[in-house]
Amino acid sequence: MVDVDTALRASAYNDRKRKSSGDKDGGKSTPKKIEAFDPVAHAIKELGDAYSMWLVILYGILVAVAVRYVLMPEMEEPGAILYLLPLLLAATIIPLHKIVLPKKYNELYTNGNWFRAIFLFVFTWLALSFILSNPPLADIAPPTLSGGIDIEQTEGIEDTTWKNGVYTINLNQDTVDVVLGMAVRDNVNAESVEINAMIYYRGDMINELANGTAISHTDEIEMFESVTNWTRGDSIGSHEYDIGMAWDLGTLEPGEYTLEITMTEQGDPWENTSELVYTILIIQTTVL
Repeated sequence: MVDVDTALRASAYNDRKRKSSGDKDGGKSTPKKIEAFDPVAHAIKELGDAYSMWLVILYGILVAVAVRYVLMPEMEEPGAILYLLPLLLAATIIPLHKIVLPKKYNELYTNGNWFRAIFLFVFTWLALSFILSNPPLADIAPPTLSGGIDIEQTEGIEDTTWKNGVYTINLNQDTVDVVLGMAVRDNVNAESVEINAMIYYRGDMINELANGTAISHTDEIEMFESVTNWTRGDSIGSHEYDIGMAWDLGTLEPGEYTLEITMTEQGDPWENTSELVYTILIIQTTVL
């Protein structure tokens, strides 16, 4: 059995439900109309979307190839135009559609279509540019040093630190014998890198360490390979294609030494150069 309170609640709920579902003309519900499916219009829309997709992909490929093989060879170094120009060309997506595709397809495109087309163009250009600008199709990255610089562990050295290009040597004696090491690294061929290295003390050059291709420094390479106790372990020359080199700087006294290194290679499509400046700071921490 149902009590009176429950019956009244159920009746009120049903009244509200009928009012919310009824129309303005007598409260009668109006059935929803389902739009008739037009297979011909649907086929035209799908074909227009396919044409748009391939048009944008081909356009992105054309822009990436033109930038890599037409624009980049005319430049001496990377510039903002390499990414600004393709991004600006995204504004030509809509006019390109109107020029290339028939009007019956262009009439079907909405703002959503244009947004997807521009996104697809940028993604296609970026993906292909990444492939065309890296080995083996290109070499635009300058050579560098693998892990910076290091010295051989020897008598008198209490501690060493390496931070932000400054190599600090703490001594417990007046002077120290220093064997300096470094390793040239390149993403294509480290052997052909032209390296010029000089060390200065109080503004005066005290030694020219390197001048020529990395592979031509045979004595320096042999010395690097003979050292087994670098203070920083295997931080330098850890890759099999790195060209490690070492120099005996002789006996150095406490002070600040500056190491200037210039490395150049003929990359593809332009010449790549890196200029590095390191500081060797020798400090006597124990007064004898």
